Amino acid sequence: MTTFSDLGIKDEIVQGLESLGIVTPTQIQSEVIPLLLEKQGDLISLAQTGTGKTAAFGLPLIQLTDDSNKNTQMLVLCPTRELCVQVARDLQEYAKNIRKINILSIYGGARIEQQMQALRKGAQIIVATPGRLNDLIRRGRVDITHIRYVVFDEADEMLQMGFQDEINAILEQTPAEKNTLLFSATMPREVAAIASKYMTNPAEVTVGKRNAGAENVLHEFYTVHNQNRYAALKRILDNAPGNYSIVFCRTRVETQEIANKLIQDNYNADALHGDLSQAQRDLVMGKFRSKHLQILVATDVAARGLDVNDLTHVVNYNLPDDFSNYTHRSGRTGRAGRKGISVAIINPRERYKIREIEKKIKKKFAQCKVPSGTVICQKQLLNLVDTVTKVEVDSAQIDPLYTEVAELLASYDHEELIKKFLSLEFNQLLKYYRNAPDLNASDRGKGEPERRDGRRKLQARQTDRTQQFTRFFLNVGRRDGIMPQRLIGAINEAPGGGRIKVGKIEIMRNSALIEADSKYIPQVLSAFQAITINGKPVSIEVASKGRAPKAAPKGNPRFLKGNSNTRRK
Repeated sequence: MTTFSDLGIKDEIVQGLESLGIVTPTQIQSEVIPLLLEKQGDLISLAQTGTGKTAAFGLPLIQLTDDSNKNTQMLVLCPTRELCVQVARDLQEYAKNIRKINILSIYGGARIEQQMQALRKGAQIIVATPGRLNDLIRRGRVDITHIRYVVFDEADEMLQMGFQDEINAILEQTPAEKNTLLFSATMPREVAAIASKYMTNPAEVTVGKRNAGAENVLHEFYTVHNQNRYAALKRILDNAPGNYSIVFCRTRVETQEIANKLIQDNYNADALHGDLSQAQRDLVMGKFRSKHLQILVATDVAARGLDVNDLTHVVNYNLPDDFSNYTHRSGRTGRAGRKGISVAIINPRERYKIREIEKKIKKKFAQCKVPSGTVICQKQLLNLVDTVTKVEVDSAQIDPLYTEVAELLASYDHEELIKKFLSLEFNQLLKYYRNAPDLNASDRGKGEPERRDGRRKLQARQTDRTQQFTRFFLNVGRRDGIMPQRLIGAINEAPGGGRIKVGKIEIMRNSALIEADSKYIPQVLSAFQAITINGKPVSIEVASKGRAPKAAPKGNPRFLKGNSNTRRK
């Protein structure tokens, strides 16, 4: 059996790994670590989430860091603050026996003053989101001119979120003589372009097939009408007793709404999204990792930093707008050699999306029927019986109580006791599913997209229907590679941005519209100042009440910056 010592990892690092229960390297670790330690060149690694890539690049970075030199030598770029925090925490755990190495995480949504203060103390390894790091570079608060290694973690997600320009600006500050490591679940053209531009004869390590889903994941879909999505979600969860699941939603508002409903219906659930403070997110993620939560309802961005190996299910309450995100979602389960199930709940007009995803992940979905109430009750009953039969009886604790209890139950026969036991456990479930309707929808119109006008639409259902939203017009659209996550991320990283509720997002060919809480108009406008997306400067304006054109030049009189009461002239 191969060990980390066999791969060339130093004893003090190996001891730190063993204290974490990490003894045997995964496939990607076995292949990547020797390459980085011996050849020290550029590397492209394609592997699904959950294969152990953080340790694959993190252990060599720690070992190759000169702890006597306080300059920043290693830089890891992550697409989201959650992933940034998780990677930094993992590296700190790996390096806990090397006291002179300082590892610092830098990300938007936290107080920049505190991060600047931490940078003054020096950090040999920085883990950062591109937006916040680029901000600190412009302020002259971080020096990456001595970088020896740059790591792109989740490179496909980073580019999908529109960070191309930030990445270019950051790399311009790094020395020409450095090693570039690119880790990605998929290899779209944008990632290949980065490899071509910034890497020299990179070695390539692929675990599994390119752009394919994780091998241990079974993909299923259920077809229901939109008004039955939540009822179908409950049945899917009820039909999997003991599940440990993430439910993915498109928006922060929808995420909180579904989590609230599950909690009200007595599920052990909570929400994870950008409206939560960093402390709140850490608390929720900690509870979920420790299994004090059974069901986590999350947005794509928020769940990127969540590293859990034994999820049983991933449920797509709605499919992502960008099908590449499905690979990242489903990759959360079926990890570390375990089996997992990825579920999609769709309406009849979304069948074409399933076919597109099948082409992308090179796997077939199983078409499933939403189970009936009878089937669910039987499944729950059998699970309870199985649980009871596996209970170990501590006779020393039970015997003093047994005689008295046996006398109290002596008047009941065997059949009556079983019925009372079942009634105690299942009355509420049986009542809920009594005469439960069939939720399965027909496949009429299954090949038709929901919209025919070429726009991508992200609709946030508001928990407060009186919420006042203002529409903002941006001069970037699909042609510029913009995605909803990038727009939301820019708002999140603005001072106080975590409090700003986002409503509808419409992305057209050359422009975009986004709704946000009217109380924060100045903050939303400032969030997009000095931002470029794939080479194009972004301008944002408060839209007039008339419909915005597909593309409006900067300074169009129908859009007056900073004035929510503008009228079409």
